[in-house]
Amino acid sequence: MFEYGFLQQYWWFIISLLGGLLVFLMFVQGANAMIFSSGRTEEERTMIVNSTGRKWEFTFTTLVTFGGAFFASFPLFYSTSFGGAYWVWVLILVSFVFQAVSYEFQRKAGNILGRNVFRAFLVVNGFLGPFLVGVAVGTFFTGSDFYVDKNAIGGLSSPVISSWGNSWHGLEALASVPNLLLGFAVVGLTRVLGSLYMINNISDETLTGKIRGRLVFNAAGFLLFFLAFLVWLFTCEGFAVSEDGTVFMEKYKYWHNLLQTPPVLVIFLAGTLAVLYGILKTSLKKGYRRGIWWTGAGTVLAVTALFMLAGYNGTAYYPSTADLQASLTVSNSCSSEFTLKTMTYVSFIIPFVLAYIAYAWRAMDRTPITAREMDATEDKY
Repeated sequence: MFEYGFLQQYWWFIISLLGGLLVFLMFVQGANAMIFSSGRTEEERTMIVNSTGRKWEFTFTTLVTFGGAFFASFPLFYSTSFGGAYWVWVLILVSFVFQAVSYEFQRKAGNILGRNVFRAFLVVNGFLGPFLVGVAVGTFFTGSDFYVDKNAIGGLSSPVISSWGNSWHGLEALASVPNLLLGFAVVGLTRVLGSLYMINNISDETLTGKIRGRLVFNAAGFLLFFLAFLVWLFTCEGFAVSEDGTVFMEKYKYWHNLLQTPPVLVIFLAGTLAVLYGILKTSLKKGYRRGIWWTGAGTVLAVTALFMLAGYNGTAYYPSTADLQASLTVSNSCSSEFTLKTMTYVSFIIPFVLAYIAYAWRAMDRTPITAREMDATEDKY
């Protein structure tokens, strides 16, 4: 029923969509990064923490799902990146562990560190998580220092397919300017999303007024870094793949990908316009609170399109700067046809899962968070 080539393309689309959903759901991190800058009183900080606290599991679960889907559909990427660039991934996971621990323990009896120490951990996660995710995704376009030898699987002494080319194991990505640009762009975007979410979710004019006032500043930072990254992306040499699987450098490769794949171009433009519309309408129209849905949907579309630019149209989505021919593509790093086909049937339940998430989200947000509610209830973070 499904051709192997179609299954490979389908699962790269699923990975791309999960990446888009993950960045959108990191509004939790963006809001947490502003706990102290926007929340000047204990009451305001409590409202911010409880606003994000009702959604942090969605972000964490999507991060795990993203990693699990990558492992199942493109195991060679998982073993190469997670096994080689492990310091970046360890730091990402540690920052999210800070998040989980901080929510659960800040109000626990016997907390000798104090509530604000755990809130500071949330701020650390609010910056470090999005930044490192952006840097890691940046390597899809800049490349990483690794080798791949599939014949090594038969070796008796060291059956290791992938090996890293330096002792930094992923931290060298922090020395790449394009990676840093994308990392800071993701930080800025999550702060914008966090601001828009709290404006929608918190019913307190004083607090939301402060957040609304900082929205333009956060949006300007995001646009500055994101536009700089796009200028680099569309003018750099990209990692192209010929029909026989040979990887070579092509000038303006990602710009060509955008023009030569009209669906991706439409998705990217639609996402960008939706992001800008949500920001501008919230900034210009006092009392408007639905910007999160425009900017959130636009984020999913734009990030999905970026992933598609990295993997479609004959492109190596995880390039090797150590050995060009070791670069990973959608076709040379995927699971077997049987595995992809089985996973495809399972993926058909995803719409039902999303429908349940939407129902649960609506149930939790039916009543906006207020200072009175925080004073009256003991069931809070």
